[in-house]
Amino acid sequence: MSTIVFVREQVENERRCSLLPINVKAYTKLGATILIESGIGETVNIQDSDYAEAGATVEADREALLAKADFVMSIHPLTKADLEKTKTSVCCISFLDPFNAHDHIKWLQKTGRSALSVEMIPRSSRCQKMDALSSQASLAGYVMVAKAMSTLPRVFPMMMTPAGTLKPAKVFVIGAGVAGLQAIATAKRLGASVTAYDTREVVAEQVRSLGAKFLAIDIGETGQTEQGYAKALTPEQIEIQQQAQAACIADSDVVITTAQLFGRKPPLLIKKDVIAKMKPGSVIVDMAAENGGNVEGSVAGSIANVEGVNVIGTGNWASEVALDASQMYANNLQALLLEFWDSENKTIQLNLEDDILQTALITHAGELINPTIKALLTEEKA
Repeated sequence: MSTIVFVREQVENERRCSLLPINVKAYTKLGATILIESGIGETVNIQDSDYAEAGATVEADREALLAKADFVMSIHPLTKADLEKTKTSVCCISFLDPFNAHDHIKWLQKTGRSALSVEMIPRSSRCQKMDALSSQASLAGYVMVAKAMSTLPRVFPMMMTPAGTLKPAKVFVIGAGVAGLQAIATAKRLGASVTAYDTREVVAEQVRSLGAKFLAIDIGETGQTEQGYAKALTPEQIEIQQQAQAACIADSDVVITTAQLFGRKPPLLIKKDVIAKMKPGSVIVDMAAENGGNVEGSVAGSIANVEGVNVIGTGNWASEVALDASQMYANNLQALLLEFWDSENKTIQLNLEDDILQTALITHAGELINPTIKALLTEEKA
C-alpha cells in the first residue's frame, strides 16, 4: 500500500497547496494512505480538521512525515535538506524546473530518488486532466489582467454617462498560448478593446473567436513544437516583430506579454525606447519577468516605473487566486496518480514504458529517464 504525503509549501508568499479535502476522499476511496503536514491548507482557509474528517492523517512533525512517504506531493520541489529525510525509494512529484535545476537533478540521480516534473507532462488529449502547467497558466492570464486593471488609472469598458463618454481601454496581448488566450478573454469580458499577436498563425482564429483583433506580422516561417509551444525566432525575426509591434504598443493602455519559451530564456520583446512612446500611466505586465523578462526594465517580484509606465513583474500569478489554483492543481495531481493506480495492490505502479512517464519522470532508481534532460546533463558532463 502506497503512503502518499502532501506537504506544506515552504516558499515565501506561496499561498497555494497541493491537496483539498475533496481529493482526500477520492484517494481514500481507492484505499490509499494519505498523510498531510499540519497547516497545509491554512493559506486557503482550510483547517486540519477538514482534512482529517475527509480521511487524512495530520502530522505536525515534517521530518517524521517525510520519513514515511512513498510519494511526496507538492507545488515547489523539496529542498535537499527535506529530501535527506525521505527514503531513497521515494518519488517526489512537483514543478521541478528541470531545464534549470541541473545540480538538483544530479543529486536526485546520485541518491537514487525519483522525481516527476509536472511541467513535463505531455500536452495530449490523454493528459489534459493532469496538465498542471496549463491549469496554472490559465489562471495566470486572468490574474495579469486583474493586476493591470487595478494599476491603470482608468476603466476598461466604454461608459456613456451624463458627464461624458469614456472610451474603452486598449489592451494588447503578446502571445496567445494558454495564458494569453485567458488574458484576452478576461480583458474582453471587462469591456476593453483587445488586440493580440502570436508568432503562430494557427492561433489567429482562436484570438478572433474571443472577439479580439489579431495583429498580422509577416516575419517569415514560424510554427510550433509537437507539444504546441511557439518555436524560437531568429534575431532577424525578433527585430521585425519588435518594429511591427511598436505602433500598437504605443497606442495601448495595457500591454501583456506572455512569451515564454519552454526550457529556454524568454525573448526580449519590448525595449525602453518603445515604452517611452506609451502614454504616462500606462501598464505593461511581464509574465516572464521571473525568468529574464520580455520587457526591458522589468523587475522580478515587483512593479517598476520605466519611462513613466508601470511595468508589473510580480510573478507567481496563480497564487493570487490561491483557492482556485489549489483546486485545479490538486485535481491535476489526482488525475495523474489515478492513471497509475493499481487497485488490486492499492499502490501506485510506475510503468516506465508509459509515454507519460518517459517524458515527465526525470530521475528514477539512479537513472535519468527524460531523454531531453538526459541529453542536456550528459552533454554538460562531457
